[in-house]
Amino acid sequence: MNIIRMSGGLGNQMFQYALYLKLRSLEKEVKFDDINEYRSEGARPIMLALFGIDYPRATWDEIVEFTDGSMKPLKRIRRKLFGRRAIEYYEEGFYDPKIFTFDSMYLRGSFQSEKYFEDIRDEIRQLYTFPLLEEMHLPEKLYSSTKACLDAIESTEAVGIHMYRSDSRKEGELYEGICTEKYYEGAVQYVHEKCPGAVYYIFSNEPKWVKNWVENLIKSQMKEEMSREEIAAMEKRFVMVEANTEYTGYLDMLLMSRCRHNIISNSSFSWWAAWINDHEDKLVVAPDKWMNEKDSDDVYTKGMILVDAKGKVSRTVK
Repeated sequence: MNIIRMSGGLGNQMFQYALYLKLRSLEKEVKFDDINEYRSEGARPIMLALFGIDYPRATWDEIVEFTDGSMKPLKRIRRKLFGRRAIEYYEEGFYDPKIFTFDSMYLRGSFQSEKYFEDIRDEIRQLYTFPLLEEMHLPEKLYSSTKACLDAIESTEAVGIHMYRSDSRKEGELYEGICTEKYYEGAVQYVHEKCPGAVYYIFSNEPKWVKNWVENLIKSQMKEEMSREEIAAMEKRFVMVEANTEYTGYLDMLLMSRCRHNIISNSSFSWWAAWINDHEDKLVVAPDKWMNEKDSDDVYTKGMILVDAKGKVSRTVK
């Protein structure tokens, strides 16, 4: 039996469950440890039930056995003297095919690559289909605001921009200098050249920073002869979406996935929003580094347009 350690928010959980389905297709027994990462008071919610997903859970005794985590006195003494004897494997890189070779292992990682499930991608796509808004039983106010935003998105050439800046800063230097202001400016410029009539829907946990960024972007595009009406029209092309919390963030993924095009951050959440997007002519712009000092090629999918931290297009993924 293998145990996958579940971790992170919805995007990470979706990658980990996709790996689970791949391992099951190889006739391996797999369970989840959904305890260790989610037992603290501030833990992020597990949201896979949104897609009607249930999964086999490892018992605490099974988790302790694999991780050599028993708190019995003799076990603790033995660990102090001889070290931990865990049956654990940490994923190397973004795609590690060695993961497929284990039959009895505690697996840790993000598994953040389409390569893990490329041959069952149709099954994954069908699984990760959002229910209709009417079936979500949302509070009336939240339903109304989400429905209005969805209607607006589906009636325009909408571009979903994910600007969750904490994803770029939570580990300090590890993510520094990736999703910069210039990255987003370059991404918008690229999309604007391809789709001059696009409307940009911005999803962020730092709306004040985003509003300042939008103001500076508009100022940089303004010409002296522009009228107030023209400036106002330009401002209307940038829409902030602010209604959702950690517990309703899945609605942001739904809305981003319904946009015609996507500008993503180095985030599993917006990666999935773009991947689920089923517009055949979609443009997906991504940062050309996902992590500093780590090869990111396995994160990207065919057709992604990569933009660097200075706002320059570096390449299109083949």
